[in-house]
Amino acid sequence: MIAYLEGKALVKKDHLIVLTGGVGYFVYVGSKLLSNSHDGEVISLYIYSHIKEDRFELYGFKNEEELAIFKMLLAISGVGPKTAIALADAGTDKLVDAVQQAQTSFFTSIPRVGKKLAQKIIIELKTKLGSLKELNLSTLSPKAQDVMDALLGLGFEENAVAAALSTLDIENMDLQIAIKTVIKMNSTK
Repeated sequence: MIAYLEGKALVKKDHLIVLTGGVGYFVYVGSKLLSNSHDGEVISLYIYSHIKEDRFELYGFKNEEELAIFKMLLAISGVGPKTAIALADAGTDKLVDAVQQAQTSFFTSIPRVGKKLAQKIIIELKTKLGSLKELNLSTLSPKAQDVMDALLGLGFEENAVAAALSTLDIENMDLQIAIKTVIKMNSTK
């Protein structure tokens, strides 16, 4: 199974060919990634190998979060790889928000997704996305993530810690002072 490819990109109409080690791999990617790719540039992709009895297809993603969302979507009955990659391409943050806000319009804006399938996706992903820590979809810096991990280990709620972190200049603070400050902010509420 192919899990990662790095090589020169050849941009085609609806896919990339990734040249690596003298071999060209046909890789489907989302429209955003396709439009931002240029012939000859070195590209790195996380790969999902989709194997059917009559075909073997590769789907490429810029990061592991997009790949994780794609796999979750693919596990839903009625969602094929082309639909899943279109949804993942819309952005992991937007998709997670749409699931949490139950916005069927976000999903129905994607070709081949009707209202019933949109509702099914929301219901099935709500349980899977309940803990976003597993996907690590946050955009926290390493220092802020250290503060978050420490406070979650102490039993603080993730949303409360995230709210406190957003108000602080964590990068210019000592780690211990940052942790103490967030604890004080959460204990005064």
